[in-house]
Amino acid sequence: MSERRIQVLLVDDDHLVRAGLRGLLDGGDIEIAGEAADGAEAVSKVRSLMPDVVCMDVRMPRLDGIQATRQILKHHPEVKVLVLTTFEHDEHVAAALEAGADGFLLKRAAPDSFAESIRTVHRGDSLLFPSSIRSLVKQTTGSATNSGLPDLTEREGEVLRLMAAGLQNAEIAAELCISLETVKTHVVRVLGKLQVRDRTQAVICAYRSGFVPLG
Repeated sequence: MSERRIQVLLVDDDHLVRAGLRGLLDGGDIEIAGEAADGAEAVSKVRSLMPDVVCMDVRMPRLDGIQATRQILKHHPEVKVLVLTTFEHDEHVAAALEAGADGFLLKRAAPDSFAESIRTVHRGDSLLFPSSIRSLVKQTTGSATNSGLPDLTEREGEVLRLMAAGLQNAEIAAELCISLETVKTHVVRVLGKLQVRDRTQAVICAYRSGFVPLG
């Protein structure tokens, strides 16, 4: 029996963008389950289609991608959201990440990047670009708050810093010379202590608290 394909919902108010993404993505291990032209339609389509990954535009009529992401993840936390944006330093992207999006990708990215990005968030890794995350945090806060974090063990702190550097679990395991399962355990504990949904929010929290320098 063949392995289940990754089910993807495309959300963008530009039908040409959706058509282009469908042409790029539909095939192999990825299947386009449906499309939506705004956030309200996306919320409805997620309810009926239950996709694995939502490719979400940010700026849309009726309901924008930020509010749509928040509503989707409130009721379907298992769904992964990948934000698509035209501008790398769009303040709306920071809000979408705080709403729970698993990462973001520029619409002008290389074609192969789209499929690989979907696979990345589908397997549970966040799609982080450290310099962009720092810029987004600076735009929305001005500077770190130095508010500190809940008590992390030394190893948990190391894992969080490497997450902020953009490393995925396998890379963290290699860097710290520990097993992949041990890394996963530390990540889960960090998320629990920070009371955040995912790695992206943990990294934003690390920057905003001053635990990881913005410079």
